[in-house]
Amino acid sequence: MTARLTRLPNGIRVVSETRRTLQSVAVGVWVDVGARHETEALNGITHCLEHMVFKGTKRRSARDIAFEIEAVGGHLNAYTSREQTTFYARVMRDDLPLALDLLSDILLHSELDPAELTREQEVIVQEIGQANDTPDDIVFDYLQEACFKAQPLGRSILGTEDTVRSFTRDSLIGHIDRHYVGRNMVVSAVGSIDHDEFVQAVEAAFGHVQVGDVRSDQKAQFVGGRHLDVRDLEQVHLTLGWGGPSFHDDDYYPMQLYSTVLGGGMSSRLFQEVREKRGLVYSVYSFASSHADTGMFGIYAGTGPEMAEELLPVVRGEIEKLAAELPEAELNVARAQLKAGLVMGMEATTSRMEQLARQILLFDRIIPVDEILSDIDAVTPEAVQAVAHRIAQEKTPAMAVIGDSIIEKMQY
Repeated sequence: MTARLTRLPNGIRVVSETRRTLQSVAVGVWVDVGARHETEALNGITHCLEHMVFKGTKRRSARDIAFEIEAVGGHLNAYTSREQTTFYARVMRDDLPLALDLLSDILLHSELDPAELTREQEVIVQEIGQANDTPDDIVFDYLQEACFKAQPLGRSILGTEDTVRSFTRDSLIGHIDRHYVGRNMVVSAVGSIDHDEFVQAVEAAFGHVQVGDVRSDQKAQFVGGRHLDVRDLEQVHLTLGWGGPSFHDDDYYPMQLYSTVLGGGMSSRLFQEVREKRGLVYSVYSFASSHADTGMFGIYAGTGPEMAEELLPVVRGEIEKLAAELPEAELNVARAQLKAGLVMGMEATTSRMEQLARQILLFDRIIPVDEILSDIDAVTPEAVQAVAHRIAQEKTPAMAVIGDSIIEKMQY
């Protein structure tokens, strides 16, 4: 497996990894724009545009797009995050030219028909409603909002009903002109391909894209707070949040290991103590989410209303115990989990394609796997416990909870 990176004159970076034994290719276009790059009035426009590009181009109708990719047994999709938008396909290796043509067509030549936009706005409003009706989903948006209150990073990816309904064709075009530029784009592929031929094909398809201006992003700052949503539900959905490291922070891997020890799997402390020993929850886990300039450490638990008040002291107790002691054998189990997850993820072409694209967007280079494994191995117990102490010392973490009125009495 050989990963290579080429920079086109217009700033687009092309990265690929050749795997000759495979019969398929995963290919994607990553655009460095997400919900955090929107104004409050345009909240949700990145996600709306992700929908709209599939609604027809100058050469293809929406039906043509769907039929052409499925006629070769391929798959074409997209998603929006808080920092990036991704459009990707997986096809048999002989169909890579078709996949690349489809991706370039929808990204560069979409009609953005006003009638289609009106219909798709209604679809997204329904999506917002569905998310609001799914408490174990929307509670994470509430936590993000509490952690980064009154900041772009704290806003929903979907936007609001009012903002979504306000979008026009001109606002979509303006968003494309500002963000869909060469310096913000990475084209990534993994599979049975030749890198030089792939670069030529990408340049033919995307070479006319403008370089674009350097963007000045608003730096995010962890704030913290509470968001309580009282509903008549069978379960209480609880999330807690602390400030965490960015992708570039020295504490990135110590935090990943800390989260794995505390709540990263069935052998983790939270799972064993909260679920297995005490039976307080069906689901409990921790997570560490990083961004370009900041991050968040969080915990989720779903419990019955009658157990909600008992749950928080137990969670706090496990956080304090981990700050007091971390046996090296336990840390080594977490190391093995992280390293195995990394290596296993590389075996899936779509996952590896995404990993390479993220590395280029965040670090502007391909990071060798051995380097990542070495960085994980280099984390000392002291580094992890330094993270654990910071979490334990914070007595008022951000909190987002959905459930019946008992949640108004919950205190960390």
